[in-house]
Amino acid sequence: MSVHNPDIKRITTHVIQALKNKGEKISALTAYDYSMARLVDAAGVELILVGDSASNVMAGYETTLPITLDQMIYHATSVVRAVKRALVVVDLPFGSYQGNSSEALRSAIRIMKESGAHAVKLEGGLEVKESIMRVLSAGVPVMGHLGLTPQSIYKFGTYAVRAKEEVEARKLIDDAKMLEEIGCFGIVLEKIPAALTKQVSESLTIPTIGIGAGPHADGQILVLHDLLGITKEFKPRFLRRYADLHTVITDAIGHYVDDIKDREFPSPEEAY
Repeated sequence: MSVHNPDIKRITTHVIQALKNKGEKISALTAYDYSMARLVDAAGVELILVGDSASNVMAGYETTLPITLDQMIYHATSVVRAVKRALVVVDLPFGSYQGNSSEALRSAIRIMKESGAHAVKLEGGLEVKESIMRVLSAGVPVMGHLGLTPQSIYKFGTYAVRAKEEVEARKLIDDAKMLEEIGCFGIVLEKIPAALTKQVSESLTIPTIGIGAGPHADGQILVLHDLLGITKEFKPRFLRRYADLHTVITDAIGHYVDDIKDREFPSPEEAY
């Protein structure tokens, strides 16, 4: 049973900030389609991320890099149509903002105008500062993303924990402060040490959302398909599975196939 506040009719960036201010944890999940987004929203999640992880869980790619801006807009439009309460944030995909700030602005405006989303998310710190500032200047809310940034996987060469060493940790702290200063409304911290998450979260006035970053972030996010146990191969330490839909769904479909083969479906009562 969800314990979300029914008095909040629509989650905005202002509400997300207010949750941090009063010390209430923020719940976030990904969603990529209308049917799942309806369920996530109805369950009381405050922030829904239309993540470029759709490249993995919806399209079957090995990384997040192949998904296009048009495909992200398609997924975002489907989610927005379903959502009545949650704040919908959409990832700017790889190649849609790194080149220059004008391209970043065009990409963000397309997402906002064509999907009706409420905000966008960009990966990186100082190296994408100009792009973030350009998007913010158009009145588009921006969420940052630091730590393990999956769009840079070929640069890192691994999905291992980031910012364990002092130099990288210091850069992450500096980047987080910079993102706050230029106007980001929040920051995702992915796969970094819990102690660093605590330090960053306590030093910022804007909220942090963690994934694989320990309990000290102001909120938590997981990929919906991982939480529901639809994906089975992905087994990181930080993932808690709240269901085993892989088994439920495959058993149900197997039962359906058996009933057809055994001539038990449809029954006389299920015919016209």
